[in-house]
Amino acid sequence: MEELQKALNDKNLAVSTLPEKGRCLFTTRDLSPGEVILSEDPYVSVPNKNKESPNSKCEWCFSSSNVKKCSGCHVVWYCGSTCQKLDWKLHSVECKALAKVDKNRVKSITPSIRLMVKLYLRRKLQHQKIVPTTATDNYNLVEALVSHMPDLEEKQLVLYAQMANLVALILQWPEQEINIKEIAENFSKLSCNAHSICDSELRPLGTGLYPVISIINHSCLPNSVLVFEGRLAVVRAVQHIPKGTEVSISYVETAGSTITRQKALKEQYFFSCTCSRCIKMGQFDDIEESAVLEGYRCKDRKCNGFLLRDLDNKGFICKHCGLLRNKEEIENIASEVRPMSEKASMALSSGNNTQASSAYKMVEKLQLELCHPYSINLMRTRETLLKILMELQDWKQALVYCRLTIPIYIRAYPPFHPLVGLQYYTCGKLEWLLGETEEAVKSLTKALNVLRITHGTKNPFMMELLSKLDEAHAEASYKRSSQNED
Repeated sequence: MEELQKALNDKNLAVSTLPEKGRCLFTTRDLSPGEVILSEDPYVSVPNKNKESPNSKCEWCFSSSNVKKCSGCHVVWYCGSTCQKLDWKLHSVECKALAKVDKNRVKSITPSIRLMVKLYLRRKLQHQKIVPTTATDNYNLVEALVSHMPDLEEKQLVLYAQMANLVALILQWPEQEINIKEIAENFSKLSCNAHSICDSELRPLGTGLYPVISIINHSCLPNSVLVFEGRLAVVRAVQHIPKGTEVSISYVETAGSTITRQKALKEQYFFSCTCSRCIKMGQFDDIEESAVLEGYRCKDRKCNGFLLRDLDNKGFICKHCGLLRNKEEIENIASEVRPMSEKASMALSSGNNTQASSAYKMVEKLQLELCHPYSINLMRTRETLLKILMELQDWKQALVYCRLTIPIYIRAYPPFHPLVGLQYYTCGKLEWLLGETEEAVKSLTKALNVLRITHGTKNPFMMELLSKLDEAHAEASYKRSSQNED
């Protein structure tokens, strides 16, 4: 801990331990919005490969372009010799281990299994001084992570034990070098501490373990955001952070009621949040927020009031206009939404985007009758429709749905949330494509105002955004001058 603290002193950070939270990261000077608080390369990382991300990716940079399989193990992929060389110290030993695995068993090697294999191999390479060790890059930091083993159900413990046995089988180390119980405990640590590595548009690419960043605690109203530049994890301030303040990020989706957030945190991370947003649970503001984000709409379509259950349990009363909405009416619409949502999801999974688009529009129509206009469920349906319409290259309809989501994003997220900036970015691109240049300038400017705080300005994604905005400005100026001449 002393070596880590010395290393963090140069970054104007301090580690403290609080009885109710464990280790925490504090600032030792004032920080401004957009300032980098901490950046860290992964101790180990692997690319994702699942239904949502089926394409093979480069082991080092996570690119899916022009990747070729490693000729030694036939498991790992690289986009070229540069990435292969950067990864070679670790993969040279992993490659030998994977090459010995029976072909039928190779199918059982999930990204999680590989992440654990790499964890032990890197520990060994650092112990042998083949891979260098620093105060912020060593296995002791992994050992210090919390595992939550006592909180796990027996079914999960058995699964971790099975996974640990597979890791031991792949490594084939002597018993004195490997401990099944320790491996199982490390799987528990990974489930609570590993991060999804995303691209600049927050699309998941892989999983990485960042032991120093794992010290940062959760808040449902965080003062910082975690983004990725390739594999590098970067934590940036999204507001002014005074000296001596604890740094916080969000572990879960923050758009939702306090009960929903608390449930997600308890199930995944085994704690109850006591942030400034959560301590208001049960108070009027919190009840209103929950009713708006996850509740029902007023019977009067012109009223945007939120509904609460009436004392006689006959239905829900609008707290704005006092109208009662019958419980049976709500249940009838909800019973129509469920099968239609399943039908839409099945169509989307099968790749039938045209059918999925029609089905999700039916879901949206029913949700408009059922949900508050700022409902999270309605927002998710419109997000899905936006993605489908982009796939179908129906740009006009895509823009309609993108614009419909933005007011809900603004209502559900803090002002400097990456998703808000990215939605403005998508809106601006669609507007420019459709010749609405003046509107595109406005949207891209709003995107820049958010994303320069969350993403910085030096990475390729932001350079592209700045370039697009300059071009849009020039095009808008040209159009205005042409109109004046006419």
